[in-house]
Amino acid sequence: MLTDSHTHLNAEQFQEDQDEVIQRAREASVTRMVNVGFNRETIPSSIALAEKYDFIYTTVGWHPVDAIDMMPGDLEWIESLCQHEKVVAIGEIGLDYYWDKSPKEVQQRVFREQIRLARKLQMPIVIHNRDAHQDILTILKEEKAAEVGGIMHCFSGSWETAKQCLDMNFHISFGGPVTFKNAKQPKEVLAQVPLDRLLIETDAPYLTPHPFRGKRNESAYVRLVAETAAEIKGISLEELAEITTNNAIALLGLK
Repeated sequence: MLTDSHTHLNAEQFQEDQDEVIQRAREASVTRMVNVGFNRETIPSSIALAEKYDFIYTTVGWHPVDAIDMMPGDLEWIESLCQHEKVVAIGEIGLDYYWDKSPKEVQQRVFREQIRLARKLQMPIVIHNRDAHQDILTILKEEKAAEVGGIMHCFSGSWETAKQCLDMNFHISFGGPVTFKNAKQPKEVLAQVPLDRLLIETDAPYLTPHPFRGKRNESAYVRLVAETAAEIKGISLEELAEITTNNAIALLGLK
């Protein structure tokens, strides 16, 4: 009863064998997958995937790397799509200071606009954060994101950062990097996150967990993340799977 709370099954890396990848996830006891639509190309295909499979859900949002490409009317388009029964959150949204395609001020404006939309619609948000911890926290606070909460996707920050996110009504999600042998900080943070605020994910096809690091990730591998998380928490895999699935159901309204 595993849930992959963040995956990209509509990515080009799965063009040749998407159905087989989904089937392998089901065989690995992944009962629910949340696919992420994050720009003009991926949002329609993510919705189509959620319409095709009753156990796949979707988010819609504008990724910070693509913020420069957001046109007038795109925010209204996202708002209209949020009425779809399989759309469960706005995301992934946030800040990415690693890639320099979109200027910081453009990223911040697009991020703020989408938080305001989420508050208007009372929908949770999925946060992408790369090398931008302080600005993410500042904007979440200024825009009153605690009113809707959401998910800190593939969390990579410190426990101090995690505490501030928890205080703002966010769940903390861990992916493949927590399984790496040298992942001291993610393991320490996961150990302290309350079980009722914990989620697991793959971010497939990226961030593949050990022992497949360097190869294409897929949703079936969320089981490897779950095994590591269960070990850190000192509980069984079955209990960890049930808790994180129930957290995703409660937060995102999954069936």
